[in-house]
Amino acid sequence: MTLRVWKFGGSSLATPDHIAAVSERIKDRRKHGDDIVVVASAMGTTTDHLAALADSVNPTAPARELDMVLSTGEMVAAPLLAMALHRIDVGAVAFTGAQAGITTTASHQVARITDVRPTRIQQELADGNVVVVAGFQGATETAEITTLGRGGSDTTAVALGVALHASEVEIFTDVDGVYSADPRVVSSASTIDEITYEEMLEFATVGARVMHARAVEIGDQYQIPIRVRSSFSDTPGTLICGNRTMETNQKVRGIAHNTDVAKVTVLGVPDRPGVAAAVFGPLGKHQINVDIIVQNVSHDGATDLSFTVKESDLGKAQAVLEEAARTVGARGVDTNRKVASVSVIGSGIQGTPGVFARIFETLASNNVNIEMISTSEIHVTCIVGEGQAIGAVRALHDAFELDRV
Repeated sequence: MTLRVWKFGGSSLATPDHIAAVSERIKDRRKHGDDIVVVASAMGTTTDHLAALADSVNPTAPARELDMVLSTGEMVAAPLLAMALHRIDVGAVAFTGAQAGITTTASHQVARITDVRPTRIQQELADGNVVVVAGFQGATETAEITTLGRGGSDTTAVALGVALHASEVEIFTDVDGVYSADPRVVSSASTIDEITYEEMLEFATVGARVMHARAVEIGDQYQIPIRVRSSFSDTPGTLICGNRTMETNQKVRGIAHNTDVAKVTVLGVPDRPGVAAAVFGPLGKHQINVDIIVQNVSHDGATDLSFTVKESDLGKAQAVLEEAARTVGARGVDTNRKVASVSVIGSGIQGTPGVFARIFETLASNNVNIEMISTSEIHVTCIVGEGQAIGAVRALHDAFELDRV
């Protein structure tokens, strides 16, 4: 008997008809004798509606209460799916994250899973039931409800897969798998059959929203395969694993872009030891992540320090940085919301001659100006004007012939 952990996203559970279709899919797999644990996301855009509702009541609501509100979407979806299974004579029981044994840190809205004690899940499986777990959530040791961040149901599924020793975790969504670029932007984007954890993590962190980044991290840490596939077809999807079956000549696997980016420049920073720590330390204390960092050449004892943050964090970051700038004696803070990141991703691209040249030649020939650059072993990320991002993605996708992946 095989244990399967399946996660269904919000689009897969958006309506009662969608829920019924998912329940039939589960019933069909049960006929093969498999045990199934299902992780349910909130229906459709429920989480967005709950967030908007909370914002209308209090735009600066305490994180604890906000987590209690946001977690209810999955708490509705999970028992509804269990009810749909009962209707077609499949035994099922629904659990909240806490009831499923998921313990987290106390960092509301961005909690991390610290332990999974799946005793109740295992008992229900032994009794012949399908177990449906509310994703995106858990609880602290003191029973405070927490959420794992947007897309956190993926992390719930992979963590449960590890705890239950599943052979594979399947993430069901509204697309056929991981694409070589956003198919809404590049019509010729192709589905990638296999991708490494490292490559997938890059996709997740630079804008592709197919998988939650921490889910990929857990998969990599415990070497549990993750398959991303469509809820609406039987296509095999994309397998995320440690190593692809064979090395290909195509080092570039895909192009990702992200518009939730803002560029910040702290002007006239005194060029002396400890100043960078004084600038970035307060950002860390306010849980504001910094990405690409560029420091200009010093002139007359001062330099400009540029970096990127999420555009959604810019308001909070600007307030923090203006205070930091006064503290270190900088000239001021300049911000730019009208930027985006475009990333070329693939294992080993840094060690492959010609890749960097092709990237920069392609962007130059399409009149795309690069404002900042970041590189690693498996990605090259360029910060460009927001209005140029789509054209850059399409041009790079064509340049690396990714429609043939």
